[in-house]
Amino acid sequence: MPAKSKLSIGFAVAFAVMTVCAIAGMITMMIAFEIQTANLNMTAPPTTLPPTLPPEPDLRLPRSLIPERYNILIQPHLYTRIVEEVNVTTPNQTLAFTGNSTVYFYCNVRTDKIYLHSDGLKISSPLVRNLDTGKQMAVNGALQYDHDAQFLVIEPKEVFIPGGNYSLFLSFEGEISNYLEALFVSKYTETNWDAENVTVEDRFLAATNLEPTSARKLFPCFDEPDMKAVFDLIVIHRRGTTALANAKEQSSYIIDEDWKFTRFHPTPKMSTYLFAFVVSEFKKTTSTESRVTINTFARPEAIAANHANYATKITAKILEFYEAHFDLRFGLSKLDQIALPDLEPLAMENWGLITYQEGVLLYEEGVSSWLHKEVITSIIAHELAHQWFGNQVTMKWWNEIWLNEGFANYMSYLAVDHAEPSFQIKEISIIDDLHTAFEQDALNTSHPLSESMGYVQTPGDILGMFDAVTYSKGAMVLRMLAEHVGENVFDSGIRTYLKTYKGGNVEQDNLWEIIENSRYEKSMFSVPNLMKYWTTQPGYPVITINTTNGEIYQKRFFYNSAAESSLNWLIPITFTTNISKPAFVWLDVKGPVKKEEFISKKGEWILVNVNCTGYFRVNYNPENWERLLDQLQTNPDLIPLMNRGQLIDDAFNLARAKQVNVTLALNSTRFLRKERAFLPWESAVRNLEYFFLMFDRSEVYGPMQLYLQHQVEELYDFFRNDTDESIVPKDHSSQHTQITAIELACSNGLPDCIEMATTKYADWMDGNETNSIHPNLRSVIYCQAVAAGGKKEWEFAWERFLSSADTSEKEQLREALSCSKKTWLLNRYLEYTLDPDKIRLMDVTSTINLVAENAAGQALAWNFMRAHWDYVSQGNAAALVEGVTRRFSTEFELQELRRFQEDVGTDGPSRAIDQAIEQTEVNIQWVKENRDIVLEWFEKETAHLE
Repeated sequence: MPAKSKLSIGFAVAFAVMTVCAIAGMITMMIAFEIQTANLNMTAPPTTLPPTLPPEPDLRLPRSLIPERYNILIQPHLYTRIVEEVNVTTPNQTLAFTGNSTVYFYCNVRTDKIYLHSDGLKISSPLVRNLDTGKQMAVNGALQYDHDAQFLVIEPKEVFIPGGNYSLFLSFEGEISNYLEALFVSKYTETNWDAENVTVEDRFLAATNLEPTSARKLFPCFDEPDMKAVFDLIVIHRRGTTALANAKEQSSYIIDEDWKFTRFHPTPKMSTYLFAFVVSEFKKTTSTESRVTINTFARPEAIAANHANYATKITAKILEFYEAHFDLRFGLSKLDQIALPDLEPLAMENWGLITYQEGVLLYEEGVSSWLHKEVITSIIAHELAHQWFGNQVTMKWWNEIWLNEGFANYMSYLAVDHAEPSFQIKEISIIDDLHTAFEQDALNTSHPLSESMGYVQTPGDILGMFDAVTYSKGAMVLRMLAEHVGENVFDSGIRTYLKTYKGGNVEQDNLWEIIENSRYEKSMFSVPNLMKYWTTQPGYPVITINTTNGEIYQKRFFYNSAAESSLNWLIPITFTTNISKPAFVWLDVKGPVKKEEFISKKGEWILVNVNCTGYFRVNYNPENWERLLDQLQTNPDLIPLMNRGQLIDDAFNLARAKQVNVTLALNSTRFLRKERAFLPWESAVRNLEYFFLMFDRSEVYGPMQLYLQHQVEELYDFFRNDTDESIVPKDHSSQHTQITAIELACSNGLPDCIEMATTKYADWMDGNETNSIHPNLRSVIYCQAVAAGGKKEWEFAWERFLSSADTSEKEQLREALSCSKKTWLLNRYLEYTLDPDKIRLMDVTSTINLVAENAAGQALAWNFMRAHWDYVSQGNAAALVEGVTRRFSTEFELQELRRFQEDVGTDGPSRAIDQAIEQTEVNIQWVKENRDIVLEWFEKETAHLE
């Protein structure tokens, strides 16, 4: 972290002038009380007083005082560039920020204290005013809580009266973070063409990232999602920079030769975590294709090269779709989106100022993969959905954050399908979310979508809710509900829900009641009755069907076969056969019960959960499994595409849970030799990855590689001519399949594939900056060539990574660098993650996880993570633990993981560590029971190939 600098004389003078102006402004505001409060709609004072004061709060703010409006002035002292001039002292960078805020609130319950949040700020000058009388209230003092509550308590000498209107003024000072939280600094480089000798110079910007509980690190506030307020913001920033915020700029004036201030229009009433501003030297491109002005900001060089054009164009399409689909307008007159060099997470939905990691917003023609447009469109669709689900209608508390994130995922399927119909990736996106949710939700340490409030109290508890269950399972249960009630009814209910609760906060029961009331035809089970099973219980069911006698029963699906549960679900079941049309039944009991519909009377196969609309797994008797797998080998097109992938996924995961023999799962991959569609291959590769993780350090690995090499050979040959000529198919699904074919063939040692990759990479190394590899294929070819090569290939990739100004190229190279089989190179790469000038902090987690995916790097990554935990955990600590421990399958690794848990204590990602321990215990048992069986199967399948 750069040291705080002393201010230059010129800066000190400017600062003094600014301070005098600010104080004068405060006095003026106090004098002009009637003007300030004219629009506050203040409640008349009551005539009676409650007799007692409320108890002291624990971890949640009391509802004694309710905020209505904030006036905020903030000044980041950051230099966006350090200019060296002859005979002039060059200023040091400073990470200080200062400011003041006035929060206007009314009293709901009689109290003698103001409780609000503050974390890491130096607070001064508390001034409390009774707005009904215009008088100042004397203050006894202020107390800062250092524990998880993070309360700031102001104690006036008078009591607040219910119905009364008040204000609190505070000055504050803080430090701009180097760790991507609250108000943080981001560094990038820019070519200075105006210099005497063209140079590459450092640039800096300041940006906010406040979700879920970092607003309190920026200014004192009521930092809970249901304590919404209007925000009036003034930013004082250096001349030559642009300030952006949630709302549109209202006015901007120069203060002196160094500073200017920008005032913004008031925001809509919103939660504190959505408050945002950015100060930078970025430029913009603007879309005129929408009712709303859409500005996309990025580095000047990226704007000049038109890298923001695609995002700007597609944003207009998606925004227009949502306004029509929801029958409700976006709540502001402008929408700014900005491509930041640093940000954790990928993007943040701040109302009117959406922030993105640069790599997921910019598209570089001739460099970015064609498939990168899918990533850009999907993430924009997710963030824009939040402008309604989260921003206009917000969950009451973080225990139901899925009402934000699940809806954003689900709605993005529809928006991408509308904005880019040629992509045809709706089914791919759904299956990806389904399998992601299934994997985490099969652990005993999973949690319900709607968690009990008592389990979500501290900032750490809240962060733990941002996981695959919240995002992916949330989307899947919404899809299941939409399929059950019908999309027209669901969409009508959603429109009513958004209009009814616009500007407010909700609990999930509000949603269920509205959708139930939107139904034309009532079902035997109401929406609230159905959905309580899927949102208030952890996990999901597996239903087991015996097609010889029609018996069916359900139980909770666990990877740990010893785990037990008494939970059951109300399950809507669709099914079909090879001699009949799809039909529907309910399973409303745990079972077993017998149903006529599930008896195979003529030897037909029965397929349950058509198109994977239900959030559950399906197991069958061996005879029905055999019929389905025979169908896959003879004429797979008779089985819906999504179900072809899901049959593989169910078989493999049932085998992991020891509910079917592992050989059944492996048998489900035989048909792939003739398969050309992406989804079945994606499902197989995803599930076989578990086998690689468990066995790539054992004698199973050799015959397993040989089998997969044989299975993928026809698929690789199908694309061979195009691949050799660096040509890609037109449709996106086939583009995905081509990449899968190359990755699987090369990584499993197909000689022709390795020769192709190494030759193309060598041609690039020798080509005097000419790279003839198609952008779609670069990521996979870079990786396979680095894996097959040595120091020369790795260092070429590293030099290109450092020198490239192309975001897409840097990302492809960053991934490829983790593919080396040389442990000393991987160790060097891990060390580089400690230097933010080499690997940005936002990329540390994914870089370490990429190394851990590599069998040669897994142990290195685990040791490195523990040795440097304080630094590397500044990013996504939960994802880091999950990624680095995925291969754990020995008692020694389990004991090391438990020691790690003790070392980090309660400050670590507790839920992620618990889940890693549970998964490791399952892995140990599964490997012990299946290793010999798996080895025998692969040896038998490949006996004729050797």
